[in-house]
Formats: sequence, structure tokens, C-alpha cells
Amino acid sequence: MTSTRRLAAILAADVAGYSRLMGADEEGTHERLKAHLRELVDPKIAEHRGRIVKNTGDGFLAEFPSVVDAVRCAVEIQRGMIDREPEVPEERRIRFRIGVNLGDVIVEEHDIFGDGVNVAARLEALVEPGGICISGTVRDHIGDRLPYAFEDMGEQQVKNIARPVHVYRVRDRAAHVEPRLLVTPSPLPLPDKPSIAVLPFQNMSGDPEQEYFADGMVEEIITALSRIRWLFVIARNSSFTYKGQAVDVKRVGRELGVRYVLEGSVRRAANRVRITAQLIDATTGNHVWAERYDRELADIFAVQDEITERVVAAIEPQLYAAEHLRSQRKSPESLDAWDCIARALSYVGQGTLAGHAEAEALCRRAIALTPGYAHAHSLLAWVLTVRYAVSIQLKAVLGEAAEEARTALRLDEQDAWAHMSHGMVLFRMRRPAEAERAYRRALELNPSFALAHATLGWLLAVRGANEEAVKSAERALRLSPSDPRVGARASHVMTFALFSAQQYSDCVASARELIERYPEHHPAHYVLISAAAMNGDIDLASEALSDLLRLQPDFSLAWLAEVMPWTGEIGDRLLEGWRKAGVPE
Repeated sequence: MTSTRRLAAILAADVAGYSRLMGADEEGTHERLKAHLRELVDPKIAEHRGRIVKNTGDGFLAEFPSVVDAVRCAVEIQRGMIDREPEVPEERRIRFRIGVNLGDVIVEEHDIFGDGVNVAARLEALVEPGGICISGTVRDHIGDRLPYAFEDMGEQQVKNIARPVHVYRVRDRAAHVEPRLLVTPSPLPLPDKPSIAVLPFQNMSGDPEQEYFADGMVEEIITALSRIRWLFVIARNSSFTYKGQAVDVKRVGRELGVRYVLEGSVRRAANRVRITAQLIDATTGNHVWAERYDRELADIFAVQDEITERVVAAIEPQLYAAEHLRSQRKSPESLDAWDCIARALSYVGQGTLAGHAEAEALCRRAIALTPGYAHAHSLLAWVLTVRYAVSIQLKAVLGEAAEEARTALRLDEQDAWAHMSHGMVLFRMRRPAEAERAYRRALELNPSFALAHATLGWLLAVRGANEEAVKSAERALRLSPSDPRVGARASHVMTFALFSAQQYSDCVASARELIERYPEHHPAHYVLISAAAMNGDIDLASEALSDLLRLQPDFSLAWLAEVMPWTGEIGDRLLEGWRKAGVPE
């Protein structure tokens, strides 16, 4: 018998829960599966230029000359299965799980072999009943030629395959692909603020111990998300009703009345654990964010706490961004209070004076629409403090900012944003002890609040607690590495700590790097000017001063003395450097 090699798209499918179905009704299950293969599967494979290689008892293996044909065929098979067996109870219906891979295969008369086949078989084991998983190779070859959504599940370590496989879940956007419910409940209305359900994470390890670990982590994530006051979070008892089910996020969204769904998986191998998490817009099925975490299991509870913290910190800015994009699709006159805040937060994230001006206007509109909206008041307090931080008007607006922060606290004392904004105002009023208490209270309410870690770090650096300041900044960056609001402030903390420690050369290098990334972050310019002068490089200090004066023409020693929070020995050294650099009186 001769064999040949060729490149092929391989489709592997099996029946979910086949042993259970056979145990309940052996003859009936066997006959129903044969009917599905004969009436649906075989014609679809032929229609898409594929061939059945073999039936495997509980499934089948097919090959195609094109990955586009293979994936399209897989979707149409799963569509067709939804409408079959309407008289059979849901728990007894036959549902396929399908994996598609592209690889070099060894072809014999009645079989095909090779890693490409093995990977396809492993992929179908990763997907929920009625679902489809494809490899990264297949995803790359498809490009934008198919009208489906592809959710990135990250790299997965699959059995008997040495290298990790990048995996995507296929989501069919066609409305009739939604699993049919025996009773269709009326969709719950969406709350007037972002809403999320955290589904039980899937245990991919086959180890019951990991079930407890996964459930515990999901409970911690739900608790931590509940601390974000602007977010509506479904309680554990509701989200855990989906445990052990193959669910569609759109159905979850309708049944629980949420816009976003977080789902994930846990896999343990030896002394390591891999956790994947992904955030999905349940109204569209579109993927918003995904991440994978690999950790040693030296302390399983420490790992649980770390992953919980990382996931929660990542979700907050991702939801801001998603809500901003959603609000952009609305006309200005139709914006509600939350839409205004979503846009305002996006403008704040730009880190520019123009962005801060837009954010202030949006906050004021949100308050006009909903005067009792605490987050609108706390964000306005923050924006006023940040926008006018480099202006001679700062002292004039601090009173209004303080009143906005106090209003936010009266409306919702448990709002971490309100405490952080209040702390920022107090810091600018040169009341550092009260500011520190406000920052620490914000972090008690939301330990994953990266921006609060960064603002606390700045206060600590100003009073010379350099080691603690740097730790606070590093924590902020670990929690939210891609948020420019956090990045600018945390990086400035590290720069300022170098000045505080009289490491002027390193401070200069750090400040120049910070300015390159955030040109309109004025405090970095202030520190660069003084550090360069204190380091003896008057030419660089003068050049930095000229650059700043183009941004801020009224920059002077009198203005600094009026508005800056720096005092004591560090303030004296800053002033010495500015005088050496020639800062105008």
C-alpha cells in the first residue's frame, strides 16, 4: 500500500457527551447519529468540495483542499444541527464539537495521519458543544474572507503536541445560529451603566482540585469588580447557574441583562497553571479583550489573588474604551450621562490640554443630565485639578474642584474615584496628610485601582518616601500597563523619586524618556530643568526651559511658588535647580 503527502485542511468532529448519550439510549443515539451524518454532514462536506476520510464511532474526520471551504462547512453543519431533533429534550440532543486545522498529512486509502490531524482532533476537544475551534494557521489563511467573528483563545498546550497551538473560537453572527430555547424569556433591559457577568471558568485539566481553584478565582473577580462603583455586576448565584453548560454569550447577555461577559479557562500541568480570560460584548458577540496568564503553583492562593487583581485592573480601562466607542456611534444630542462620562474618560486618557477641556465640558453635561451621578462629580473634580495644574487659574478652580469631590462623596462614600479625586485636590492644596488618607481609602475600596496607586506614589515621592513611592508606581504599571493616564503619572513618580534621591543624571535620562512619550506632561519638563541644572548641565537645562516656555509661556518661579505642592528640602533643591537654569522670577 502506497501513501502520499499533501497539504490539507482537516476537520475533526465528535459528539459531545457521546458515552452519556449511548448509556441512556444506545440504539436510538446510534440511529440518530447515522441520520445526521447521512442527511446533513455528508451532503455539506460534498457541497464544499471535501471528503469524509472516516467515521470514528462518535464523530468523523474530513479533509478539504481549502481552509475557507472547511470552516464554512463546519459553520453550516453546526447551523443545521440546531434545527434538527426539535422533539428531543435539550440534554439528550446530539451536538458536535468541531476542530479545523491546516497541515501536511500522510494520505492512505482510508485514513490520513500526521500532526495536522492530531491538532485538529485536539482542537475539537477544547470547544463547547455546538462550537468550532480553529488553529492560528487556519485563522491566518482565512483573513477577512468569511463573515464570522474569531475570538482569540491564546496559545493552548494540547495533549501529545510538543508546541503550544494558537487557538481561535469561531462565532457565527447569523441570528438563526443562536441555540433555540424551549421557552424564550423576554430579554432583560440593560442597566444605564456598563454591566457585566463573570461566567464560571472552564476547568480544562480534568483535575477536580482545579475546579475549586477556578470557582474561587471567579468569585474573587466578581467581588473585586463589584468595588467599581460605575459598573453593574451580576451576583455569583446568577452567573454560576451556567456552570457546566455550553453557553452562548448573546443568550447570557439577554437572560441576565448585561452588555459584557467575562469567560475563561484554567489548565494545570505539573506545577504550573495557565489561566485564560476574555471579555466579550454580549450584544454583538465581538471580542473586546483577552489575556493568558502562566504561573508557578508554589502558593495557589497567591496565584489566585494575583490573577484576580490583573484581570480586574485590565477590564476597567477596556470597558472604558469599549463604552467610548459605543458612545461615539450616538449623535451628540442623544448622549446620556454615562455616554458623556465614557467620552470624558477617553479624552482624559489622551493626556492633552485640549482633551482635558473636552472632558470638562462632557462632565458638566453629565451633571446637568443627572445631578445625582456621583462619578460625574468625582471625574469633574479630577479633570479640573489636572486641566488647570499648569495654569495660573489653578488656585481659583481648586475651590470648585473640592466642592465637586465633596459632592461625589456625599452621593456615594464608597466610590473609590471620589476619594482619589478628593485626595488630588487636597494634595494641590498642600494638605498632604489628608490627601494620603484619601488615596489610601480609595485603594481600600478598590485595591486594583491603578490610577490611585500612581497618584499615591507621587505624593510619597514628594515627601521623600522614595522606596514606597516607586513600589506604588510599579504596582500601578503592572495593573494597567497600557493606560496613558496611569503610564504618565507612574513614570513621573519614578523620575521624581530619582530627583528626590539626588540621582540627577538618572533623573535627567528618565525625564527625557518620559517627555518623549508624553510631550504635554508638564511636570516632567519641570523636573528635567531642575535635575539637569543640579547635574551641572546648564546648556541642557536652558534648552529644556526653552521647550517648556513654548508650551507654557507664563512658567515662572512665582507661579511655581503659588501652585506647586512641593515643600521642604526637596522643594528647596528644585528651586535651586530652576534658579540655576534661569527660570524667570
